[in-house]
Amino acid sequence: MAVFNGTDLLIKTGTSGSEVTIGHTTSCSISLTQDLPDATTKDSSGWSEVIAGVKGGSISFDGLVDYSDSNNAVDLIADLVAGTAVSFVFGTAVSGETIYSGSGYIDSIEITADAESPVSYSGSITITGSVTTGSNA
Repeated sequence: MAVFNGTDLLIKTGTSGSEVTIGHTTSCSISLTQDLPDATTKDSSGWSEVIAGVKGGSISFDGLVDYSDSNNAVDLIADLVAGTAVSFVFGTAVSGETIYSGSGYIDSIEITADAESPVSYSGSITITGSVTTGSNA
């Protein structure tokens, strides 16, 4: 497998099967976690033991505001205000490459406007339910 450029990674949100790329992102990340409940007993010979627990995750992103994008900061704010779950796809647009998909809620959006700088935004999605690993069509 060849190393690829981070510019190729995209986040799409929307309704399942018709997700649209979040416009003008400059960075994105996905973080998956798993709780590891303690399962140590007197029979553990002095070593801690754990079991697999609940999984979860989040996606974060940053970008530049362009209101002409078909999935822009205003659209993401509308999803947050409505409190509706959005489908997501995290991966590249290259056919055959790995993508992660699932559902989540927009839990934060921030728009920043510094003097003499492009207007930027940042936000995150808290994943609800399972994450599916697949290949881009």
